[in-house]
Amino acid sequence: MTRDEAFFEFLLRMGDNTLILGHRVSEWCGHSPVLEEDIALANTALDLIGQTQMWLGLAGEIEGKGRSADDLAYLRDAWDFRNVLLVERPNGDFGQTIMRQFLFDAWHSLMLGRLMQSSDTRVAEIAAKASKEAAYHLERSADLVVRLGDGTAESHARMQAALDDHWPYTGELFLSDAADKAVAEAGLAPDPASLKEEWDEMVTRVLTEATLAIPEGAYVHKGGKAGTHTEHLGYILAQMQWLQRAYPGATW
Repeated sequence: MTRDEAFFEFLLRMGDNTLILGHRVSEWCGHSPVLEEDIALANTALDLIGQTQMWLGLAGEIEGKGRSADDLAYLRDAWDFRNVLLVERPNGDFGQTIMRQFLFDAWHSLMLGRLMQSSDTRVAEIAAKASKEAAYHLERSADLVVRLGDGTAESHARMQAALDDHWPYTGELFLSDAADKAVAEAGLAPDPASLKEEWDEMVTRVLTEATLAIPEGAYVHKGGKAGTHTEHLGYILAQMQWLQRAYPGATW
């Protein structure tokens, strides 16, 4: 794998993570438990999609085949996506959505912080812009995890169930392969495994305050990095891509 091939792979992973999670979160628009949360979730989705535009735009530039961010988002099939499985998991109830968001936000904020030191100025600039949004996302999701986890018996039980449900998918966030090692050696991005200790400390602190029991271990879902996904991604892409698929190249 060449340096540019590894770089392209890395950029797809960053862009696909925010694209798929952004679409998942957008599903709450008009369905949230209260108006304030409806607006907050919609804004979070917009932030994530905006970040996707930057990551996939740069990916297209590095690939050098003339594909735009829109092409990469709408004209790839499920097996070509490189997001972690956590972000494509169903929304479930509000607690499940918030717990998924928190676990991702904790990783995302750390990753972006490291990427601000990237040897590629374009990556560093994207990370600097995205990190401000990610910091707010983390502050909000962590606060909600604590409030709901240390709330009523009902909210506590739902948040514990959400944590137990999502926790096995967190291992993939720190899985490193040849592409990760190549971009790390080039100073383009950190090795994901190097984020694990700090993520553990951050997540443990919040979950302890939320009076939630951290599950034992975390499964590493091998294959996600190679583009192997669950049936959930197919459902998401069917929603997200149907217009472009039905009317290829249409403009308004």
